[in-house]
Amino acid sequence: MEAWVVATGLIFVYLLATIVLGVVANRRMTVDMEDFLLYGRKAGFIVLYLTVVATFHSAFAFLGSGGFFYTHGIGFWAAGTWTLLVGAITYVLGPRIWAVGKEFGYITPADMLADFYESEAVRVVVAIVSVLFTILYIQVQAQGLGYIINVASGGRISFELGTLILLVVAAAYLMAGGLRAVYWTDVIQGVWMYLAVWIGAIYLAFELFGGPMELWQAVREQRPDLLSLPGPEGFFTPGMWIGMTITLSFGIVFQPHMMIRYYTAVDAKTLKLLGATTPIYLMTLYIPAALVGLGGAVAMPGLDIPDRIFPELLFAHAPAVLTGVILAGATAAAMSTLDSILHANMSVLTRDVYQRYLAPERAQAHYVLVGRLIVLALLVVGYFLSVRTFGFLVVLVTLSGSGALQLMPAVIGVCFPSRRCFTRAGILAGLAASMITLYVTLMVVAHPLGMHGGIWALLVNFVVALGVSAVSEPPTDATRERIHGTVERAVYGTD
Repeated sequence: MEAWVVATGLIFVYLLATIVLGVVANRRMTVDMEDFLLYGRKAGFIVLYLTVVATFHSAFAFLGSGGFFYTHGIGFWAAGTWTLLVGAITYVLGPRIWAVGKEFGYITPADMLADFYESEAVRVVVAIVSVLFTILYIQVQAQGLGYIINVASGGRISFELGTLILLVVAAAYLMAGGLRAVYWTDVIQGVWMYLAVWIGAIYLAFELFGGPMELWQAVREQRPDLLSLPGPEGFFTPGMWIGMTITLSFGIVFQPHMMIRYYTAVDAKTLKLLGATTPIYLMTLYIPAALVGLGGAVAMPGLDIPDRIFPELLFAHAPAVLTGVILAGATAAAMSTLDSILHANMSVLTRDVYQRYLAPERAQAHYVLVGRLIVLALLVVGYFLSVRTFGFLVVLVTLSGSGALQLMPAVIGVCFPSRRCFTRAGILAGLAASMITLYVTLMVVAHPLGMHGGIWALLVNFVVALGVSAVSEPPTDATRERIHGTVERAVYGTD
């Protein structure tokens, strides 16, 4: 049997398994918004752990990181700083967000921020920012999926058709089982992708170089520029390192599909344990990614699309069955984030737009149906972006994180009680200023002074938000006592 048949067949077996899980999840689901959108707020540690790590590490980690090591060298080990920071953010912010979510029934990040800042304008702006920038993340996963199926089939399945097939599968099991289906499939995907990237990298290291140490020696001799900073293309300057650390930690955590994870935990202790342990998984995934990218730069130089280095190496040098299993793991990496983003955007648009302004007081089943229709619309948008625009997967993720990063002042204002807090006018002014700055520092004058545009935008955001908040009306004392009191009891009191 030809290698492409085996590899592609195993990927489709995996896809069938995810659909079956979606059907089973549908039978367990009640017709209820909290069950469909938040897993009934009952996620325990194992399920939550695997869905968080699987969602955080997507096509950009499985494919994009190899492409970045391939092109820019060892500087991409900056990933160690942002993955460690994600654990700290989860440990500190997670229980706070969980507490107010449980107490006041929040479903989306905009629910929390609009309630605290007593502003429907805040709700709308946060919803727009959340959806706008995470649509880029849909593009990342869709492109990754297209690369995988195109390489696995030896070019017999086009990038466009492969992207469409895998988008439809992710949308299908999400529509069937809601967040329960996402979580159940993420459990499998989280384990599968981690084992796949390690097994694939180690196999290729021995097959091509005789082992990991020999791989490093070959890179040192043939491509020493990849082992230096700021790298062969001068990308990893200190400012860029800091920028990627902030945008790919806070910027990813503040995206709706990650913040919603905090709402779904069964208790605050689960989130603290999650924060303490997730860096183990997140950090160690970049060790095999470095082997793939750096080794690939020596073994297969001149690749037109560096993000394809892992599947290209596998297809060229690994047995068909192993290639299929590992590429199914790459598929899992992309789909575990894609389904979560589709779910989060569905939640935001259903809850913060449709239910709030267009059709309040409808039956729960009605909103579940609308949510499913929104998934179809997002599928169309994601497909269009993925086949019409291209770029480094990591660059797209960083851009997506840069937008969500601008929610930091608003989230801090909720989670950390203080005598002087941000106001709704300050938050809105800061967001407006940061969006303008983000456009200028990414599209007009890219990364001024070597500092990532997302950091410049955040600095402007804080300055404007603090300045306007100093001269505008804060949330009422009743609201601050209600929400900040809940936060303080969760952190310092008995739960």
